Amino acid sequence: MMLSSPLPLRGPPFPHYLLLLLLLLLTSISLSTALKFDLHAQPQHQRQKSERCIRNFVAKDTLVVVTATVGGTKGDGQEVNMHIKDAVGNEYGKPRDVVGEKRMAFTSHADSAFDVCFENVITGHNAGSNPTRHVELDIDIGADARDWSAIQAAEKLKPMEAELRRMEELVGEIVAEMDYLRTREQKLRDTNESTNERVKWFAFGTMGLLVSLGVWQVVYLRAYFR
Repeated sequence: MMLSSPLPLRGPPFPHYLLLLLLLLLTSISLSTALKFDLHAQPQHQRQKSERCIRNFVAKDTLVVVTATVGGTKGDGQEVNMHIKDAVGNEYGKPRDVVGEKRMAFTSHADSAFDVCFENVITGHNAGSNPTRHVELDIDIGADARDWSAIQAAEKLKPMEAELRRMEELVGEIVAEMDYLRTREQKLRDTNESTNERVKWFAFGTMGLLVSLGVWQVVYLRAYFR
């Protein structure tokens, strides 16, 4: 819509404190809290019951950093194993007997969901009556997975510049995700329209076949009873 006013419209200047407030708000939104849970140990023959998986979706060629902090000590009769895989069969790591902090970084091979699975297996008689391990899991994807402290030091950026760079990459990832969803929705819509078109012509063909069969029956019966 075009304005007919001959004078240019000029609003009041945007306050700097509102810009800083918006920046802090976006920064607080991007912060993530680690997932915490207790993993109960199971005997060797029931190890599948102790497996717990956390699923997340990631786009192709995206950096992912998985940080797991497992409580307990080695030799306490428990063994926590990890397994990172995606839905199309790609394997990203299977560390065993994890104690303390374990960090794994990988680049995704496909647009797919990936699982970070844990299992706690009893390996000795000193595990106790109700053996458990406490697990804290943090998954960083894309821009959040990059070491911005190292980037800031290498490129000699100011803290505000580094934060703006990080936010710029986050916005770029959101735009790419929206493009992917739009493309996927277009494919699903095309498939739906193609299916509807085939069903329509199948229904027309079925109706034509039934009408032809009815006409043939009428003609046949009239000829038979003459």
